[in-house]
Amino acid sequence: MADASGIRIPDRVRAAVAAGRPVVALESTIFTHGLPRPRNVEVALDAEARLRAAGVVPATVGVVRGVPVVGLSTDEIDALGTGERPAKLSVRDLPVAVAHGISGGTTVAATAHLAHRAGVGVFATGGVGGVHRGARSTFDESADLLALSTTPLVVVSAGVKSILDVAATLERLETLCIPVVGYRTTSFPGFYVRDSGCRVEHSARSPREVADIARARDALGLRSAVLLANPVAEAAQLDPAVHARVLAEAEERAAADGVVGKDLTPFLLDHFHRATGGRSLDVNVAVYRGNVELAGAVATALAGER
Repeated sequence: MADASGIRIPDRVRAAVAAGRPVVALESTIFTHGLPRPRNVEVALDAEARLRAAGVVPATVGVVRGVPVVGLSTDEIDALGTGERPAKLSVRDLPVAVAHGISGGTTVAATAHLAHRAGVGVFATGGVGGVHRGARSTFDESADLLALSTTPLVVVSAGVKSILDVAATLERLETLCIPVVGYRTTSFPGFYVRDSGCRVEHSARSPREVADIARARDALGLRSAVLLANPVAEAAQLDPAVHARVLAEAEERAAADGVVGKDLTPFLLDHFHRATGGRSLDVNVAVYRGNVELAGAVATALAGER
């Protein structure tokens, strides 16, 4: 049952937050929309298992029949990942989903909002949304950016997908006063590759250092997320030369086919999947697992246990 905020928070999550134990929020669109079946549910449950093994409470976020949940059960994860295609819910969609009893996966923006309302301070995702190519004319940029500017979490991601306008995304992050911290790097990762070609000014060497940054943000009364940019392991990244070639091919094909606007991102991602023989999907999973593990370590450091 939902509490007065309209959010259902299972006892295991509520008790951990109240006791100051480490908790990590996980988004649900990665398994409702980002990964093929049945691998989607396997990856979601594996992420939770990895956190539990590290002594961290997982809190996968989603909406079940109009009820936002911070801490989906295994059955709920399975139902969202295997049933009739659920909705993709950002912050703007939450009121409609609640009023209409809709089930769906929550984006980075919606997950961050709900996790913060539940008192969870660390959130692991694959990559955050950003400014899309051609945004100068389309004004197409992700709601994730605005949400992160007003939600004081530590968000662990592998930067943004390189199919976006990475440089413009970093400019928007700066404008929105969102600290971007590279984890053991000053190269901003490009999701599939460790180095997008863009740089970040700040870096952290350990989970404790990240926790110190988050505590300093809170003491200063700032309300934005700390975006922790965690590159995929070098052995797991897509070969940079292959990545550059496939990206150029995808952009050329999209231009030739007249693909623009909201259709462009799924078109480019599908091309990546096909052109790399599914290798990009393996990288996607490796990215997520690395971010989940780092988020668990940061949550533990924030809880004062490391």
